[in-house]
Amino acid sequence: MTETTRAIRVHEYGGPDVLQMDEIPLAAPGPGEVRLRHTAIGVNYADIHTRNGRYPLPHLPSCLGSEGAGVVNAVGEGVDFVSVGDRVTYSSGGHALPRGSYCEARTMTADRLIVLPDNIDDATAAAMTTKGLTAHYLIHDVYPVGPGDTIAIHAAAGGVGQILCQWANHLGARVIGIVGSEAKEKHAANAGCHHTLVRDRDDVVAAVKSLTAGEGVPVVFDAVGADTFEESLHCLRPKGLLVSYGTASGPIPPFDIFRLNHMGSLYVTSAAYLWHVRNREEMLNRAQDLIDVVSRGVVNIPVERRYPLAEVAEAHRDMESRSTTGMSVLIV
Repeated sequence: MTETTRAIRVHEYGGPDVLQMDEIPLAAPGPGEVRLRHTAIGVNYADIHTRNGRYPLPHLPSCLGSEGAGVVNAVGEGVDFVSVGDRVTYSSGGHALPRGSYCEARTMTADRLIVLPDNIDDATAAAMTTKGLTAHYLIHDVYPVGPGDTIAIHAAAGGVGQILCQWANHLGARVIGIVGSEAKEKHAANAGCHHTLVRDRDDVVAAVKSLTAGEGVPVVFDAVGADTFEESLHCLRPKGLLVSYGTASGPIPPFDIFRLNHMGSLYVTSAAYLWHVRNREEMLNRAQDLIDVVSRGVVNIPVERRYPLAEVAEAHRDMESRSTTGMSVLIV
């Protein structure tokens, strides 16, 4: 008799109402695979872009989700770095393996698994893996942050934003956190921002220039996209770098690259997870650093909202309203 599991799938693109609970087959693990029983599942804005068709799926119906935590309950041939009973977490960043974490159990490739220490619970692990690995490559590789840097971070009260603020602070940077509303201001401040700006209250560009003696910052980390792109460019000092790693407000419109010359020979990059967590070695190196700072209390993982798997549509509605702070997880 074929085993089955319950999974959240989309049969068509659209709003949160297209998320549907289905019973689907659960295969035995083949070579290089494991079967995992989820206990917690991370919710990311990329899941919304997938649900509405902006990030197309290879076929429909398909299960959403790119990260989760749980317990290994079966191991395929050739897998020797995890065992039945191990608590693990994983992230694909949406690209490295098929989506499919919005389910009670799944069979998947083993090489994306990270074994968890006892001091990190499953909800924290599910919330932090994609966002924490993203934060790691942003401030260690895309722009190595260090003492003496003054940096600006958009969406500073969000999941990646709060990790970035705490970690950059720990590395010795002065952090200017930018949020979308006064309700989010305290969350950014609690995450280690030295200065917090509210986009619907403050003149962000003028404030950043004032805080940097008119110079601007060397880097802006921007996950908002269309609504903040121009603002981010104008916050940069000459030869500064705009790091775009998300587009929650919509895609950045086409622009004349020669403008960057006139604005101070600026740089713009799109920093995708796919190209910064390319293999198991790179993933484990980043994960080791992430687990270390979380275990030592340097970075706190704010799991603000927990939803039963069946209430995933409500989780999407809340995230799309941009009223959430910190991180949201689905509990299985």
